[in-house]
Amino acid sequence: MQFENQTPPAAESHGSRAPVRLKFWGVRGSIPTPGAGTVKFGGNTTCIELRADGEHVVLDAGSGARELGLSLAREFRDKPIALTMLLTHTHWDHIQGFPFFVPVYQPKNHVRILGYEGAHHRLHETLEGQMESPYFSVALKELPGAIHIEELKGFTFKIGTLNVRSTVTKHPGHTVAYRVETSAGSICFVPDHETSPGEKHQGVFDLIRGADVLIMDSQYTPEEYVQKVGWGHGCYEEVVRLACEAGVKRLYLFHHDPMHDDAFIENMVARAREIAHPHDIEVDAAREGEQVVLVAK
Repeated sequence: MQFENQTPPAAESHGSRAPVRLKFWGVRGSIPTPGAGTVKFGGNTTCIELRADGEHVVLDAGSGARELGLSLAREFRDKPIALTMLLTHTHWDHIQGFPFFVPVYQPKNHVRILGYEGAHHRLHETLEGQMESPYFSVALKELPGAIHIEELKGFTFKIGTLNVRSTVTKHPGHTVAYRVETSAGSICFVPDHETSPGEKHQGVFDLIRGADVLIMDSQYTPEEYVQKVGWGHGCYEEVVRLACEAGVKRLYLFHHDPMHDDAFIENMVARAREIAHPHDIEVDAAREGEQVVLVAK
């Protein structure tokens, strides 16, 4: 298992046996934060694209989904797009980009949306609700794309050839994390989870154990965390320690706080690497636009 950080390649046709590619389109938590202070790491909320073993998967649909959709439209042009959108939960920063995801406005495109119940509502009703008037000008039922919304019940399932496992996280509402097994390694996506000192969430620990790539909620410093216990977000120092204990190979700090500018996040990364130094783990902060290629040995 090897990693390569690369700039995006030329367009690839869907379904090709290309290398496993992971790209960050949105890395911020809570609310988009545009501005001069967030240029390096980015200001869009949660959205990651995964192309693996002939499958095209989008993890969460925060405001980063808008740029992803525009990029896909340029890449595929007249060719149909078929993808699966996998939602961890329906808090606004994880779904607010969906109404601006241009592939759903083309009849030739097929978008399958998988997730669990929204808070107090079914998944379909939650996605529909944010597009109702007076919040948005186009209703979900009016979208011309072929959209299929499926509410998951179990914690193991398949997306084509990909095996996926999930677990409930420590976060308000019904929130999950996912582990996707690919031919080039395992990818764990844990965008909203409260990792706290002296506490191990066994379900999350079992999910991330031995992962090749872990993308995990690392929103707060220790000083911030003590003021926000119970908010459902992680203390980044504890996240690093947990990843080391779980034998993770590469950790991306994720769900960056709206108050943290690029310099602040860089300092967090430096401290995270100090903690991780005795262990065989790479640590970085997720950066909008970065692409990671997983290469099987």
